[in-house]
Amino acid sequence: MNLGRILERLPEVANPTKKLTFKDKLKWTGVALLIYFLLSLIPLYGLDPNYKSKFEMLSILLAAQFGSIISLGIGPIVTASIILQLLVGAEIIKLDLNTHEGRKTFQGMQKLFGLVFIVLMNTMYVLSNALPAAGGSAFNMGLMVFQLIIGGIILMFLDEVVSKWGIGSGISLFIAGSISREIFINIFNPMPDPTNPTLAAGNIPKSIGLIIQGFTEAALWPLIAVGATIIVFLLATYLQAVKVNIPLSFGRFRGFSFKWPLKFIYTSNIPVIFTASLIASMQFWGLTMYHMGIPLLGTFKKVDFGGQIQEVPESGLVMYLNPPTIRDIILQGMLPDYAISILVFSLMMIIGSVLFSLLWINIGGQDPGSVAGQILSSGLRIPGFRADKRILERLLARYIKPLAILGGASVGALAVVADLLGAVSRGTGILLTVMIVYQFYEQIMRDHYNELSPGMQAFFKK
Repeated sequence: MNLGRILERLPEVANPTKKLTFKDKLKWTGVALLIYFLLSLIPLYGLDPNYKSKFEMLSILLAAQFGSIISLGIGPIVTASIILQLLVGAEIIKLDLNTHEGRKTFQGMQKLFGLVFIVLMNTMYVLSNALPAAGGSAFNMGLMVFQLIIGGIILMFLDEVVSKWGIGSGISLFIAGSISREIFINIFNPMPDPTNPTLAAGNIPKSIGLIIQGFTEAALWPLIAVGATIIVFLLATYLQAVKVNIPLSFGRFRGFSFKWPLKFIYTSNIPVIFTASLIASMQFWGLTMYHMGIPLLGTFKKVDFGGQIQEVPESGLVMYLNPPTIRDIILQGMLPDYAISILVFSLMMIIGSVLFSLLWINIGGQDPGSVAGQILSSGLRIPGFRADKRILERLLARYIKPLAILGGASVGALAVVADLLGAVSRGTGILLTVMIVYQFYEQIMRDHYNELSPGMQAFFKK
């Protein structure tokens, strides 16, 4: 059986037989999100009851819920997609994506790669003891792998449902949904805090409880965390909306002008995702190497958090990449000890975001040459100049590289500010949520604005 027949026989979500209205797409998007939340609540049967999640940053980036049947979230799907794109980009796998047949083959291979990585990565996580089986029995390990594979496959098809029947991308939807839930719970959760059962876990009810108990000064810190979250949300939304418009004209029709927008955050959330993933991976490998007796990246110590024993960095690079919040610094009065950690983490996030931003404009088809080709293929050109790609490319180069640098540095700095101020979610997660929601907003404005009620149109125009 050749590859073509295998791809044809892969199961897929059927395309809509008619054009879907905004309400229909909104309904399917909501159903997919609800199923995702339900999956994240289903515990992984056979998991060691003493298991404690050590990969909070990875769970944010992967829309994962460690300990559930979607413990790896969208990780296998995204990994498979990235590897396939690299193979096609390097022409190891030769596909002409400009043809219908090439795009169809690419989509089929993307699904095939996704299935392979769902099986491979979930199996590796269980066998490597990253998700330990109760009693270490082979039966529990096999049962866990089976559940994780089922959960991963369901997520893959939910992503396809959203792409074909809903709004935007399922992967983006699950990331935004997961982070939004975390933010909501951290702010409003009325349940007792495991570290202090006399107070609520959520920041606002905790602050109210502290005020009732007479600890007015301590009540400010939970509110500061909420305020920091709101500030980062507003700044990220503002930067996301800032654009540089390049005036162009239609070559065949005089008098018709057009402005080609270049976003200030030119490479979107890609740089901060890659940088945060790199930091999370270094912490993961640091802990793994420490347990292997090779503490090259640092050492760890066990700390009791309300009856839960967790391993936290104690020395080395992993400690410097785990900075304190402003609250920790003020209450503990250890600024000199924390200064290096703050500096290293800040430089890592900002410089890393800039470097990944510059890298992405080349491998993501956002370089001046690629954008110039898109503009010319649309029949546009610079007023007063002939339709020459080299001229347009030189003009775009004046904008794109500075925007990539400034935009990458800005999102990196925002992530640092959110983490240092102790926002109710990691800075990377807040940025991801803002940018994903803004992309949904842009798609609704572009594709469904005329279907909205007058009140909703007024709301979306603001």
